[in-house]
Amino acid sequence: MFRIVTLEREFGSGGGGIACELARRLGWKLWDQSLTTEIARRAQVAESAVALCDERVDSRVYRLAKAFWRGSYERSIPLADARTFDTDRMIAMMEEITRNIAAEGNAVIVGRGSPYFLREREDTFRVFTYAPHDEKIRRLLAMGKSREEAEELVENVDKERIAYIKHYFNADWPMRSFYHLMINTAIGDENVMTTILNGMRMLEGRPVESELRGVR
Repeated sequence: MFRIVTLEREFGSGGGGIACELARRLGWKLWDQSLTTEIARRAQVAESAVALCDERVDSRVYRLAKAFWRGSYERSIPLADARTFDTDRMIAMMEEITRNIAAEGNAVIVGRGSPYFLREREDTFRVFTYAPHDEKIRRLLAMGKSREEAEELVENVDKERIAYIKHYFNADWPMRSFYHLMINTAIGDENVMTTILNGMRMLEGRPVESELRGVR
């Protein structure tokens, strides 16, 4: 039986909102912004510092400087003790937090490498949402973004996610064989959620219609 849903998403495809509603219907806990909050709490840094590392690789200049630092006379000092916070540290914390979430179960986790951390778990249903360019722009404009900002975000955010997944998991993003379901959100959020719920129950071998009556 599935106890966890991981939802990866193209930027602007509406994956965050779909995950929120999916968690509500299932009666499960949503881990999206709350992941940022939990990492900030554990690392004792501001949430803004965590957000800067969110699903992106540290700059090449920073990584070169960090490599130099590790090779200096200070290399015996643990990185955490140096009061630094970067994507390497966030990834280490994310892995631990994600595994704790999965052990507890009944959770919908949004992005941040969660399907890769949980790839060996048979109780995890992995979803990827995508959308055509015009649909992404429409959604972002509806959120109050200017067209210029929406175009810039759609152009660049997913490039950062591709680099992030390649760097930390040595995988292409998205890797189709990795997901139970990849779905175009242009069909509408309600249809997306119904498809996800149907897919989970079909793979579990449970009746679909009777199960869905309680979550509509």
